Amino acid sequence: MKKTGDKMLSMMKEKIYDPSGIMKKEIRIIISAGVFVILLAGTLFLYYHNPKDGLGLVCPIYTLTGYYCPGCGAGRACYAILHMRFYQAFRYNPLLVLILPWLILYYLICWIQWLICGREKLSVNIPLWIPMTVLIMMLIYGIVRNIGVYPFTVLAPTKVL
Repeated sequence: MKKTGDKMLSMMKEKIYDPSGIMKKEIRIIISAGVFVILLAGTLFLYYHNPKDGLGLVCPIYTLTGYYCPGCGAGRACYAILHMRFYQAFRYNPLLVLILPWLILYYLICWIQWLICGREKLSVNIPLWIPMTVLIMMLIYGIVRNIGVYPFTVLAPTKVL
């Protein structure tokens, strides 16, 4: 019985991977198309469903503590971006609006490398201090946006009239 399972696994690996161990280009294209459809469906859902109307994610940190986490307002900010209200998006979550273009560019480059070559090498070449700096920035941002005096109150998620 075990030999049959091993044989089937080996056959599946042959269909998915080439002899050098890299995923075949056809499979990478199918996976990419699937991810694209999922992202498009999520974007369309967010475009037509305002998170303020009760369909957004509930932040467990804010719910339990009453403090804003670094991600609070991100869903509303993405909704505002999709509707070309960039200032409103910035008021919901300034850090997201500033980092989002860089994240999109990074993932786009990684995806193109993976799609063409079968491997992505960008993340391997990024020095450790860069993601650590981003994490420290997010931590500081999460603390500072909860200070209840001006100018720090500007960082809290706010609706622009």
